[in-house]
Amino acid sequence: MAVESDLVTQIENLGEKLAQARTSISARFIGQPRVVDLTLTALICGGHAVLIGLPGLGKTRLVDTLSTVMGLDGNRIQFTPDLMPADILGSEVLETANDGSRGFRFIEGPIFCQLLMADEINRASPRTQSALLQAMQEKEVTIAGEHRPLGVPFHVLATQNPIEQEGTYPLPEAQLDRFLVQIDVPYPDRATEKDILIATTGVEDAKSQAVFTAQELLDAQKLLRRMPVGDNIVEMILDLVRACRPQDENAPDIIRQNVSWGPGPRAAQALMLTVRAQALLEGRLAPSAEDVRAMAVPVLEHRMALSFAARARGESIHHVINSVADQITSVASAA
Repeated sequence: MAVESDLVTQIENLGEKLAQARTSISARFIGQPRVVDLTLTALICGGHAVLIGLPGLGKTRLVDTLSTVMGLDGNRIQFTPDLMPADILGSEVLETANDGSRGFRFIEGPIFCQLLMADEINRASPRTQSALLQAMQEKEVTIAGEHRPLGVPFHVLATQNPIEQEGTYPLPEAQLDRFLVQIDVPYPDRATEKDILIATTGVEDAKSQAVFTAQELLDAQKLLRRMPVGDNIVEMILDLVRACRPQDENAPDIIRQNVSWGPGPRAAQALMLTVRAQALLEGRLAPSAEDVRAMAVPVLEHRMALSFAARARGESIHHVINSVADQITSVASAA
């Protein structure tokens, strides 16, 4: 009983600390609390996130602020069409010492950090994008046959322009699956835009304060995995993920008619983690069906693809996922 009481206290304390982090981030990234919560969710879960939105919506500012608030050593890479993998990972150079001897020395690239901002990741070629694959999954890179560990913790927060714009390369499915969540950054509403206008055109810019350290973030990630998840929530997660696969025998008609491929097991793993973070941000000790419903789109939308016929009809992946999530939620509630 004492162990359970201690766990509850730790979870409550973490929830309070996350509330402080949310407030500190919002001092510089005004409005759009849902975007802030999802980025915090990605970090607390130990994962990566891709932020999608048009230029000028504050994506870069948000990632820069997160680096300060979460106490992480951050680097930024501006992805361009001529960027090469060595520009990200680093390379070995041949040096001549004072005594005339020669040897190779490895010069680390910007990926050797704790929070990497991959700005406009879909501006780079697929060859360069693939340089992040091993890093995102294994938290290390292999260069010249040597395994080199990255920062602890290590997170990638990538920003991406909508693929309808010219000069972009859509990320491959294998890389998209390595992002825990996709965060859509919309235009601010009028009131929020007015606040942004006033706050960013004065003499001084707002400052954010550090709330976490790197070690505290690591401890929070471990604590998150100890949060209890009810059997009904586990079953709901499985039902939702499997229902989004058009090949599954229990897939609803809206999936069979509109989706060409669906999410794999990583989606279920992502939901198990993110629903816990969602509960924490809402001040609760365990996730509920509403948390599964809230995380359905961020976790699933980049792991699914509409068929050509569905795109021709003007279908939306958001609409498809929301329809299935509503159906799963209603069945779970009735049970």
